[in-house]
Amino acid sequence: MSFRRALALAACGLAGGSALFSAVAVSKQPARGDAEPRPGGSAAAPPAPAAPQGLLLLPPAASCPPGPGWIERPAGGGGFWDSNWDRREPLALINLKKKNEETGEEELSSRLEHCRARATRHIFLIRHSQYNLDGRADKDRTLTPLGREQAELTGHRLASLGLKFNQIIHSSMTRATETTEIISKYLPGVKKISTDLLREGAPIEPDPPVSHWKPEAVQYYEDGARIEAAFRNFIHRADVKQEEDSYEIFVCHANVIRYIVCRALQFPPEGWLRMSLNNGSITHLVIRPNGRVALRTLGDTGFMPPDKITRT
Repeated sequence: MSFRRALALAACGLAGGSALFSAVAVSKQPARGDAEPRPGGSAAAPPAPAAPQGLLLLPPAASCPPGPGWIERPAGGGGFWDSNWDRREPLALINLKKKNEETGEEELSSRLEHCRARATRHIFLIRHSQYNLDGRADKDRTLTPLGREQAELTGHRLASLGLKFNQIIHSSMTRATETTEIISKYLPGVKKISTDLLREGAPIEPDPPVSHWKPEAVQYYEDGARIEAAFRNFIHRADVKQEEDSYEIFVCHANVIRYIVCRALQFPPEGWLRMSLNNGSITHLVIRPNGRVALRTLGDTGFMPPDKITRT
């Protein structure tokens, strides 16, 4: 009895979801004969180029599944950074017709400089503290005593960084609002803004799926567009009028933060559920003037004693 050994390899682009390659390794390839003439005298089409010895090529059907329509994929597939991800790339902001009518490079360069960001944005994404899971309505899901302690620790940590924070934007849900109120005590004078865009929800169907959390399809449809709108509204390079670096705090929820991190780094957003975030944790994103994004910290709670750390 013959033994057949198979190994399937598949790789998907980070941003696009198109397959880079797929192959199956086999112990032996079937023999390939010469093309034989068809009845009537016409020769058969030549066979496809043979795969390297030991490899049987597969069709590109194993590529990653496409995401929802509101997520724009960079043209050409994965593995490449989309420099115009926030639609603020200077060259893209210049009217194409007028750009083609430019008479000199100096004038074009001047217009590009006028559209170029100069400051760096520091985005601090804070997950709310532990809250009462037994509350039926949002107003009943208030912070627990431990949750209030966590918020105090997070506020103290942010204040200890010695940064001049510009604003605190928070989800309008009770647990995020209460977390913000406690944190803001350590950052006097920093304005607070509430928004419904950052409320918790189901951003996109996770891949791989999980058995313990299966929202209805309509929830992805409703929440996904809203959370994507939050990403587009808040996560982008600095405005051209901004002259100094900014430090902004966003107090919201685990699903929202994980989705934003995936989108900002141009990772497949379907992978958001592969990450975990503790209550009161700090995630730090940096957006440079050229649009490059870096993740400084993800879900940091190293400033909390071990017995204060939770993930609910």
